Order: sequence, then structure tokens, then C-alpha cells
Amino acid sequence: MPITLQELADYCEAQIIGKNVSTLIYSAADIKSAKVGQVTQLTNSRYAKHIINSMASACFIAEGNSVEGIPDTMTLLVCADPEMSFIKALELLHPALVYTPKIAPQAVLEDNVQVGNKVFIGPYAVIGKNVVIDDGTTILAGAYIGHNVKIGKNCLIYPYAVIYDDVVMGDNVIIHSGAIIGADGFGYKFRHNIHVKVPQVGNVVLGDNVEIGANTCIDRGALGSTQIGDGTKIDNLVQVGHNNVVGKNVIMCGLTGVSGSCNIQDYAILAGSSGVADHVTIGQGAVVMARSGVATDVKAGTQVFGSPAKDKKTAYKEQIAISKLPELLKKVKILEDKIQAIENSIIE
Repeated sequence: MPITLQELADYCEAQIIGKNVSTLIYSAADIKSAKVGQVTQLTNSRYAKHIINSMASACFIAEGNSVEGIPDTMTLLVCADPEMSFIKALELLHPALVYTPKIAPQAVLEDNVQVGNKVFIGPYAVIGKNVVIDDGTTILAGAYIGHNVKIGKNCLIYPYAVIYDDVVMGDNVIIHSGAIIGADGFGYKFRHNIHVKVPQVGNVVLGDNVEIGANTCIDRGALGSTQIGDGTKIDNLVQVGHNNVVGKNVIMCGLTGVSGSCNIQDYAILAGSSGVADHVTIGQGAVVMARSGVATDVKAGTQVFGSPAKDKKTAYKEQIAISKLPELLKKVKILEDKIQAIENSIIE
């Protein structure tokens, strides 16, 4: 449903610069593709060059930000934090689909399932024994929930996600399609030339406001719990091994792999394709940069890069030095040839 620019500005706590307060806004888009009737944002100076040709009817911009070439047809929405204001606009203009509470007749609920108020369970979802589903939770078609699982309030479980037995989920948790929560940890002992499986009898505990990406796997603890703290966001295609303790508001980007029994402390960031060996501690607020391999503890607040990962500045210096090796080898070869010539002249 379209809204006026004045309504949008009021909702997003923005000041209008322009006279087109009655212009209707239908949706949001990026600055390069926005059309008439859409709102966009300019939060990075790299994109300022695109504003002159933008057809957007409105643009969120930060207070004190001076931009040249703004089209006459564009109204500015000036605010303290344009990124957060734009998020509010997205939520208003593109509201999430709300499912009418019900249990589909095709869903399978086993014995002693407790379902709270305003819960939606889609077709062919399977809910195991002794499961507790709290108020406002949505479980979409084909999801599997194992026995003794506890699901908090206002959670969203997408189609074909798999939640193994005994998993505990807090409130406002989002599990995307294909994610597997609580599969066996990878534990074996090598005896008599065979790998003997160690029973994995722990579980997974997800805190409040956790989001798990598509096709991500979080293994259950061997004995205790694999724990994911409040507010942590885990991208698609991430592997979290057994008995990891992941703190609050941690970010794990796609293709990251974390071995067993690690401690990833609050606010740490593991960038894409990073790997962490077992029994490693990543300190609070530390950053493991993309494609890095971590085999030892990382101190709080530091940034590491490379494989094996080391302090970012040291790693960058090494990379620069390596890039100079071909030229250095040429110089060494010239020096070797000169020394050889001198030696030959002395012998003669």
C-alpha cells in the first residue's frame, strides 16, 4: 500500500528537504535501479556519482552530508542514521508475510506436543514427541522437529529445516531452509584399524534473536551443549562443530568452518571461508579475515589474516614481501652470474 513522503518521513524520523510531501512512495530500491515512486538511500560516498541520474522519488541521506547533482524530482529525507531509517522504510513498504495461525491438516504432530497461541504449522511439517512450541512461532511446510525440542516465542522455521532431538531455541530465532541443527558431532576413536563412533548425547542451545542461514549445520555436543549466544547471526553454508560455545552478537560469514570445542567470544567476526581448528579461543571483538586459517588463540580486539592466521599488519607485510620475490630472484641470479664471472677470471 503506497504512502506519502510525509508519512514515510514521520515514520522514519526524517526531515524532508523539498516540497513534494504528497508524493506517493510504493517501494524501495538501490540508488542505481530506483524508479519513480521508490525511495533509496545514499550512505556511501562511492555511490554519490549515481544520484545525478537516479529516478528515485526520495533518498535517505545523513545530516550534514552535502551532495551535488541532486535531481529536481528527488526529495531528500535527512536523518541521523540513514541506514537504520532505510531499514524502517523497508519494513514498512515491504512487510513480511504473516501466516494466519493454524495447524495444517497435513502436518504430523506426535504425542504430547504443546502448542502456544497464534502458532502456524505448515503442511507436511513433522513435530516429534514432547515438543514445546511457544506463542507466535511459525513452522513452514516440510520442516522436521525432533523429539523433546523446545522452541521459543515468535520463531520462524523455513521449509525443510531439520531440528534434531533435544534442541532448545530461544525467542525470535530464524532457521532458514536446509539448515540442520543438532546433528551428531564428528567424534571417532581409531582402534584396531577402524574408526569407532563416539556417541553424541549432548544438544544444541540457541539464544534469543539468533539467525541461522540456509544449509548451515550446527552439531550437537558430545556430552554437553553446543551453545549459540543471543543475537548471533550465522550465514549460509557454515559448519559449527560439537561443543562450541559461541558468544553474543557474533557474526559468522558464509563457508566458515569451526572445529569442535572452540570458544568464540562476544562480538567476534569470522569472515567468509575462514577456518578455526579445535580448542581455539577467538577473543571478544576479534576479527578473523576472509580465507584465514586459525590454529591458535586470537586475542580480544585483534584482526588476523592468512593461513596460519597472524596479526593483520604482519600478514600484509609478508604478502607484500612475497609479491616482490620474482624481482628479487632475478637480482640474485644476476649477482650469482657476476660472482661466477669474477671467480672464473681469477682462476684463469
